[in-house]
Amino acid sequence: MKRTLAFTMIGLALAAGAASAAPIGVGVGAYGGVSYPIVQDDVSSGSVFGIRVPVKLIPLVTVEPYYLSSALGDGEVTLGGVKYTRAGFDNKGFGLNAMLGQVTGMGFHFYPLVGVGSHKLTRSGTPDIKETAYNFGLGFGIGPAPKISIQVRGELNMVVTGDTSRKFANATAGLTYDLLP
Repeated sequence: MKRTLAFTMIGLALAAGAASAAPIGVGVGAYGGVSYPIVQDDVSSGSVFGIRVPVKLIPLVTVEPYYLSSALGDGEVTLGGVKYTRAGFDNKGFGLNAMLGQVTGMGFHFYPLVGVGSHKLTRSGTPDIKETAYNFGLGFGIGPAPKISIQVRGELNMVVTGDTSRKFANATAGLTYDLLP
């Protein structure tokens, strides 16, 4: 948690420092989609939504503080020949992604992304999992107007849980508005 907060603060400090060196771009976006658990029988797919704030530091690097919330579906587990239904996780998280290439603006944009965050998985009957999460993925944006772009992404989100991790494949689409050019 402290490490993730430190990374987020460093990213925001870099963005502020870059503002004095060169013109930067700042936007705000909302997104939604589907989250699929990977190799997890105790939960099923569910919805994911959130907010992103892309900050273009230099022409080829954009950092993006984010917040996400997902509600995963119930899963069935068989123990000793008896089927049990387990409640799905609620995943809430925040962090910082970094993208290579232009993310917003007019035209078509393709970009890879990596990130780190702090996520909390909760469900009834089990202790909360509050750990570091890592994001990897690909996205593309289409800018039909000067200040508006449509973002579509596929990403892998891994929440570290000791020696293992909970992995989710997220497919999202959203709308981003550029506040500063």
